[in-house]
Amino acid sequence: MSGFMKKNKLTIGSIVPFYYGWIVVVVAFLTMAIAVNARTSFSLLFPPILSEFEWSRGVTAGVFSIGFVVSTLLTPCIGMLMDKFGPRVVIPIGAILTSTGLICSTISSEPWHFYFTLGVLLIGGSVFMSYFGHTLFLPNWFDRKRGFAMGLAFAGAGLGAILLLPVIQNIISSDGWRQAAIVLAVIIISIVIPINLIFQRHRPEELGLEIDGDEISNAKTKLSDSINLNNRVVDRYWYEKEWTLLTAMRTGKFWWLIISFSTALYAWYAVQVHQTKYLIDVGVSAEFAAFALGLVGLTGIVGQISLGAFSDKFGREFAWTIALMGFLLTYACLFIIKFLPSTILIYLMVGLQGFIGYGLASVFGSVPADLFSGKHYGRIFGVIGGFSNIGAATGPWITGIFYDVNSNYNIAFVTAMVLCLISIGTMWLVGPRKVVLVMGKI
Repeated sequence: MSGFMKKNKLTIGSIVPFYYGWIVVVVAFLTMAIAVNARTSFSLLFPPILSEFEWSRGVTAGVFSIGFVVSTLLTPCIGMLMDKFGPRVVIPIGAILTSTGLICSTISSEPWHFYFTLGVLLIGGSVFMSYFGHTLFLPNWFDRKRGFAMGLAFAGAGLGAILLLPVIQNIISSDGWRQAAIVLAVIIISIVIPINLIFQRHRPEELGLEIDGDEISNAKTKLSDSINLNNRVVDRYWYEKEWTLLTAMRTGKFWWLIISFSTALYAWYAVQVHQTKYLIDVGVSAEFAAFALGLVGLTGIVGQISLGAFSDKFGREFAWTIALMGFLLTYACLFIIKFLPSTILIYLMVGLQGFIGYGLASVFGSVPADLFSGKHYGRIFGVIGGFSNIGAATGPWITGIFYDVNSNYNIAFVTAMVLCLISIGTMWLVGPRKVVLVMGKI
């Protein structure tokens, strides 16, 4: 197969009998399985912390929001760190921060303690090694199958959800939330750090490869790719421009993309944080609510892989539209469940959220690289991700405030549904298809 190293260069890549880019994806898959669910576990820690300290939901959910505020401030720096040091340094930094936050949370007793431990360290630190961190380097390895590769890597979050979250919930039920936090920290330290230090790589050039696993010396493949790319480029001036952060910020696409991403993340994280507590409020057992959260992650495996592949064939805008409609209908189901409690509706909500909604992650990881790839991509996406995290930060917090003011989630759910529609509209204004077509569109 293509993707072998040059014979005279002995590295990890040279002794692996297939394209090393898929090893990068596998390591990302395993890291995402743990890292994303370390952050998601806040949804399980949320009810027992509320019960123990008897704070308002707005105050407690603010922990998650503070974390994303910190993420917003950190992401441009993470982009620069990734450009300079690569994932073998950046991802372990996130693992250390996250595990430290979990351990220190066990001795917290005031709201500001949790804002720092579970907010700044856990949620903020997780951005180094979750969707955002991997989007900074995974697109470097793929072009023709970028959406599929991103979806496959991000699907690790789904497998981790169905395997890890029920375990965490069982520990919470039997030994308390503090013991669960310690166990999760140990898992992060013992798995995430070593696999990234040993196997992860920033760019294929580090192993003598080119994008999509082509050998640098393979002139026939390079000629074929050149012809293919010429057929796909729609706006040659845009595509061949050497983008810097300043030149990118002067374009409308940059800002429309931020609006699209931030509104989508608002909808995603608002439901992720409040879903478990909401289901418990309407009469669902804590165990089944945790199972539902894990099942969302499991179905998300299919959603992220399939919608990523779909975006490679039919375009990023169409895939984004489908994903956000999945979240919009998720909120509609949750709204109805309050008045017509039904196991079938819960499973429908899970399917819409996982099979469809979670697919936005693969498109999220592909569009910025389609538009702004180059040596300054880390800095550019760092700023895009930072601004976009405003949505992730405000979603859980504002949703909690809506509940505290109205004693229900009605206005919160309607707000999220409107933001889903805004996200769809602004992605079409971004129009990545107007710059370069995906493989299936030529």
